[in-house]
Amino acid sequence: MSSETPNDSATTTHALDLTRMKPGRGQMIAVVVSALILAVVLKPATRNTYLELAGETLFVGMVALLAFNAAGAWRQNWIPVWAARLLAVTLGGMLAPLIVQLLTVGGDISAFLNSRSLVGGYWMVATNAIIFGVLFALGALFRERDAQARAQALQFALERETLKRQAADAQLRLLTAQIEPHFLLNTLANVQELIESGSPKAVPVFRSLIAYLRAAMPQLRQGDATLGDEEKLVRSYLELMLMRMPDRLSYELQIDPALRPLRFPAMSLLTLVENAIRHGIDPALAGGSIVIGAAGSGVGTLHLWVADTGVGMSDKAAPGLGLSNLESRLKAFFGDSARLELSEVAPHGLRADLFLEQVARGE
Repeated sequence: MSSETPNDSATTTHALDLTRMKPGRGQMIAVVVSALILAVVLKPATRNTYLELAGETLFVGMVALLAFNAAGAWRQNWIPVWAARLLAVTLGGMLAPLIVQLLTVGGDISAFLNSRSLVGGYWMVATNAIIFGVLFALGALFRERDAQARAQALQFALERETLKRQAADAQLRLLTAQIEPHFLLNTLANVQELIESGSPKAVPVFRSLIAYLRAAMPQLRQGDATLGDEEKLVRSYLELMLMRMPDRLSYELQIDPALRPLRFPAMSLLTLVENAIRHGIDPALAGGSIVIGAAGSGVGTLHLWVADTGVGMSDKAAPGLGLSNLESRLKAFFGDSARLELSEVAPHGLRADLFLEQVARGE
């Protein structure tokens, strides 16, 4: 009993891959058409009927085709596959006509060799079969190599796009991880100021912060967050800030309800709102107001804005971590066309505009 397992036999070096031996429809059509044409070409030089000649050329063509496929399906390391296929077609073109001629003389090889007409007919068919067979084999090898090159190019392109998407996702996760502690530390610093000043608002603000964090934390890690989710975060944050400075802050949300299902990176709009509070409203003696809006500016495009009536750009400190990497987050999410623009608001204040393309609706 042999000790060879099925897996061992499947990986044997000199084995035939039977799935690759079956002729394809295109191969069969090419062989039949070529055999019929070759029979027309050879008919004037023989005494056989056209049907006899067509049958012989068709048989020779099928043998050469099977030899071509078998050579390609044979796992071996002796010679290149293309050379093995050309050699197989040549041998098939030589042996198949010999089989036909031997059948006509009942297998008597002496009778075949002693018949000049049979030997001449054999060489005529064999020579043409080899020429036609080699030409068609070269054409098939060229088409196969071209198809493999295209498939490989498509595979490389797919892998490149996959790597680019993975890199963008990794960059977005990294930037989001940087934003979250920045936002939370700023908010906790506001609560600390109230506590240290002994303000009676410290406790309700702290309670509001806890309630806000309970609602917001599950959304901070969302990969499929929407603009509607972001609107809820912004509203909760502004309500928290309103409790801290009720006489110095007012706000208005002008987000089109139809845009709420659009996919949107978590905390991106919130970053602009927080920046407006921290660097615009807080430094202003009289406080100020904030207007947050979102509207569609075309097919697949989105325009968002945050405008405040704080101290304005000229009196602001340098942008912090949140504002500095916001544009990078948006480019990682929406592509290089995403942009952030800052402009002065008369008589004082700052307006931040986001222009985004290729936005998609959330599931």
